[in-house]
Amino acid sequence: MAKTKTVFFCQNCGSQYSKWQGQCTSCKEWNTIAEEVVQKATKNDWKNATSTKSSKVAKPLKVSEISTSQDTRFNTDDTELNRVLGGGLVPGSLTLLGGEPGIGKSTLLLQISLKLPYKTLYVSGEESQQQIKMRAERIQVKTDTCLILTETKTQNIFRQIEEIQPDIVIIDSIQTLHSDYIESSAGSISQIKECTTELIKFAKETATPVILIGHITKDGAIAGPKILEHMVDTVLQFEGDRNHVYRILRALKNRFGSTSELGIYEMQGSGLREVHNPSEILISKNDEELSGTAVASTVEGMRPIMIEIQALVSTAVYGTPQRSATGYNLKRLNMLLAVLEKRAGFRLGAKDVFLNITGGISVDDPAIDLAVVAAILSSSEDIPVPKDYCFAAEVGLAGEIRPVNKIEQRIQEAEKLGFSTIFVSKYNKISFKNTQIKIQLVTKVEDVAAHLFG
Repeated sequence: MAKTKTVFFCQNCGSQYSKWQGQCTSCKEWNTIAEEVVQKATKNDWKNATSTKSSKVAKPLKVSEISTSQDTRFNTDDTELNRVLGGGLVPGSLTLLGGEPGIGKSTLLLQISLKLPYKTLYVSGEESQQQIKMRAERIQVKTDTCLILTETKTQNIFRQIEEIQPDIVIIDSIQTLHSDYIESSAGSISQIKECTTELIKFAKETATPVILIGHITKDGAIAGPKILEHMVDTVLQFEGDRNHVYRILRALKNRFGSTSELGIYEMQGSGLREVHNPSEILISKNDEELSGTAVASTVEGMRPIMIEIQALVSTAVYGTPQRSATGYNLKRLNMLLAVLEKRAGFRLGAKDVFLNITGGISVDDPAIDLAVVAAILSSSEDIPVPKDYCFAAEVGLAGEIRPVNKIEQRIQEAEKLGFSTIFVSKYNKISFKNTQIKIQLVTKVEDVAAHLFG
């Protein structure tokens, strides 16, 4: 046993210091530096606790000698998760899933582990086996391939892995694990780094995919050092409002696929249901036409989605107009209001404007600009936009309607859902002509206003 060393870590950003100080020089936060005891023992790696598969000794190779054949991915039997991951779990990959408390992270991974045809080890440091059993009965998926282990010590986990030899390992959560090689408490900066390093070494040397659940801070960032997100291969964010039934799975980082894909689930009493056609759930089914609503065609990754924009324009009561946006960039809303004021002649400077994207989702696609403008003008004039109209175009500062990418997929999605007319930029290059939907080409905001409201 070597000499014990004391190290000071910032609990906010993970920066390391040799002595205590009041302010962290990296993140500028006060009173976040805490002392942690790091025991420099004669460290053995995970292979002393497990010898499941033979490890390979890395050798330098020429670029021309490197094989480009890809290992077969593990099919998770979950269409939404497979889409976000890029086709399934990559052997030897480390995936980190973050999200707010109670959003459904544990339910999602338990549900997936119960469906997997592979031998899966679900390690929980937060719940007992009886609690997990109760959740599994609620999900109502019967399987003999999922094994439940309640343990927080990494050495004991690797010992069980040696006996079980699972194909996939799920850890719930990384903040509850602790290693004997570090004397600080579970959840500290040094413990998270050490446990993650051991899991990475195990995953890479045995080609076993590992999925970690991570807690998040009040600011929405994953708890622990920022280096944790750099160490793993994939970072997934599970988000949504607990007051809504829909949950969204996004990839913030993915070394094996795109980061622009999106997965949507519906929270039910029996678990999470995959939503294969999100356009139908994001558009309200109102029989009567209401002013202040417009439908936009957006694209998440390769998936076109139709979303409904709701706007409310009213006279400012206290003299200072309010601007509020839910699911949309507030600065971009202010920009569009300035364009309508300057280019189209609509006097909105003294009016309150509230904007909402239905379904509790957030959209950054600039192609929904024209739908936002249509919803605002519809509410301001109190004239409803026809229910079978939709929009897919960006609005520039000069009031021009700019083209957007993947316009053909947007048009096909609108046609599939029964829309009769779609407003797009005149400068979009559209190759196909045989469509049932009318493609309305516009160049300026004034043209759209004149077409909709005369």
